[in-house]
Amino acid sequence: MNAERQCGAGVSLRRASCRLPLLTAVFLTSCGYMGGPLAPLANIPQPVRDLAAVQRGSRIIAQFAIPRNTTENQPIPAPIELDLRIGPTVDPFNVDQWAAGATHVPAPAKPKDFAHYEIPTGPWTGKEAVIGVRTLGGNGKASDWSNFVAIPVVPPPAKPTNVNAESLPNGVRLTWQAAGIHFHVLRQGPGEPQYAVIAPDVTQPEFLDTTAAIGTSYTYLVQTFVPLGDNKEAQSELSTEFKYSRQAPLPGRPTGLLAVPSPSSIELSWDSNPDAQTIGYRVYRAVAGSDFAKIGDAGAIPTYSDRTAEHGKTYRYATAALDKDGREGPRSTAVEVVFP
Repeated sequence: MNAERQCGAGVSLRRASCRLPLLTAVFLTSCGYMGGPLAPLANIPQPVRDLAAVQRGSRIIAQFAIPRNTTENQPIPAPIELDLRIGPTVDPFNVDQWAAGATHVPAPAKPKDFAHYEIPTGPWTGKEAVIGVRTLGGNGKASDWSNFVAIPVVPPPAKPTNVNAESLPNGVRLTWQAAGIHFHVLRQGPGEPQYAVIAPDVTQPEFLDTTAAIGTSYTYLVQTFVPLGDNKEAQSELSTEFKYSRQAPLPGRPTGLLAVPSPSSIELSWDSNPDAQTIGYRVYRAVAGSDFAKIGDAGAIPTYSDRTAEHGKTYRYATAALDKDGREGPRSTAVEVVFP
């Protein structure tokens, strides 16, 4: 009996000991054990993918966003350095050959998220220059080269000067002086954070801005450009800023002026102006050999009595319409009359 109990106890122990390896295997599996150690990170910077460049006057302006992460989406080891180069085109293009002959351009001081380079055009005028950039991390590892930009460099286009404006019934007419035949017109309105190109290719030194609102102040810039083909262009420096507020149209020119002598005055009459701006009229008179001088204002009714005229003299008369702000429109055709 005791032996059986001992035997049973022994069997129970043996059975329990047989279960341990299975439980241990299940436990290890449930902990997600994956195998050997991970490979170290390469820590290679991501390449620049948005390099853009354009000639502006006597400078080549190159810009791009500075990568901050590696190809494994980890922060690039500091300090980050930029290696922008400019060199002659290679046909057929070979990156190593181009890089060996290209000139390194010093990076701008303390760029943050966006790099802005200005490269003198002098050594490249009359040539095609190729620009590329790569990023280097503090560990000495370099990214792949960026997209490459080819720039045909030409003599600096002439900067527009003497920008001016005038209000017309249908908009603001801009004029300027420049030697070129292709122009950009840019405008910035109230509350707008930057200039917008409102005319991408004007082929004469004037432009009518039909979208300018009356009473609103705008700032305008004009820029000459030279088309280079393949959607490329060389730009001039921007003109001096010109601020202008479009005014309401001036009243129109009065028509139908008549001057008729009466016993004690010369009676003037003319046709009413049909435009909404006219609220009154101004009357001018001149004697022989002298300039016109104002002699009085009339209300909305287009008549006037000149009671200061002297008998025996010859007079010329003209009228001009006035708006609510006292602005005067163009004068009518003059008429002449003898006061007997």
